[in-house]
Amino acid sequence: MSSTPHDPFYSSPFGPFYRRHTPYMVQPEYRIYEMNKRLQSRTEESDNLWWDAFATEFFEDDATLTLSFCLEDGPKRYTIGRTLIPRYFSTVFEGGVTDLYYILKHSKESFQNSSITVDCDQCTMVTQHGKPMFTKVCTEGRLILEFTFDDLMRIKAWHFTIRQYRELVPRSILAMHAQDPRVLEQLSKNITRMGLTNFTLNYLRLCVILEPMQELMSRHKTYNLGPRDCLKTCLFQKWQRMVAPPAGHPQNFKMEIFTTNHKKAEPTRQTTTKRRKRKNSASSASNSSLGNNSKKRSPASNFSLSSQDVMVVGEPTLMGGEFGDEDERLITRLENTQYDAANGIDDEEDFNNSPALGNNIPWNSKPPNNQDSKPENTAAQPSQ
Repeated sequence: MSSTPHDPFYSSPFGPFYRRHTPYMVQPEYRIYEMNKRLQSRTEESDNLWWDAFATEFFEDDATLTLSFCLEDGPKRYTIGRTLIPRYFSTVFEGGVTDLYYILKHSKESFQNSSITVDCDQCTMVTQHGKPMFTKVCTEGRLILEFTFDDLMRIKAWHFTIRQYRELVPRSILAMHAQDPRVLEQLSKNITRMGLTNFTLNYLRLCVILEPMQELMSRHKTYNLGPRDCLKTCLFQKWQRMVAPPAGHPQNFKMEIFTTNHKKAEPTRQTTTKRRKRKNSASSASNSSLGNNSKKRSPASNFSLSSQDVMVVGEPTLMGGEFGDEDERLITRLENTQYDAANGIDDEEDFNNSPALGNNIPWNSKPPNNQDSKPENTAAQPSQ
């Protein structure tokens, strides 16, 4: 069997160089390793800016840090926000700690939506104390971390539940002070409470007050107001949110009612206009028919109703019954003050010679003077 010629640029499909891993984000445990290295690179000259940069690198802007443990007076649970996280890590070192790192064993990862959750039931927080004496403290508990699944892989939620702790003192120090009972008694006392220093515990108690005051402090930095003014403005805004009306504007509701009523009134107005037009057209038609039969027109025929203030009363209607007292309508008479009797028109002749009465009526005893006046009298305005 002939062997394949050796080629320095040839890579076997079964070799390690041919296969490559699927592109994947940085593993969550590696982020904890990077955080440990960053904490070890801290110096005594590290100020607040260094701690802010540390928190920005490993924690999200809306991250929360929760510590749960049990003291002599009962269980405790402290939760702080993103703005207080840098100060928490700095208080650990201010309490005499020279080194801090976390050890995760047998952690479990789970992916949900856009976050990765790491659940480590065997997490150990190791701190090296240089004062009051050299001591190594191992704080054991359960650590649950929630990372944002993106390129930065920052922590969104940190929850550390402390179960137990151990303080380890080197034997060399015990051998040096074996003959001094006072030093041995001091070495036998714990320097921490549940693995936390007094500086850290006092800060967590203070955070119970500081966490609700974050709005006041941010307003003070933004607007440069005094504490009393900041409190007044915050309380006023909170009061406004409490008494704010529910969703929806009542003004729009009023406008809808007004618009609806306006639309409902439009058909009535249109019918009234049509009725008036119908009455006007009927009266104009009767005037034109009378004008065609007459040879001369009286000045009253030139009187225009549209140009004067004349009220037109519609006929009363009743459906399903006869007219009663309640159905009667008062019709007032409108006198035409512009009518002048000196124009040669006699009211009595107009009434007697009305075409609606006829010529054979018994009370028509006054004959017309001449034939020319008959068409003039017939052209008189019909009675209302």
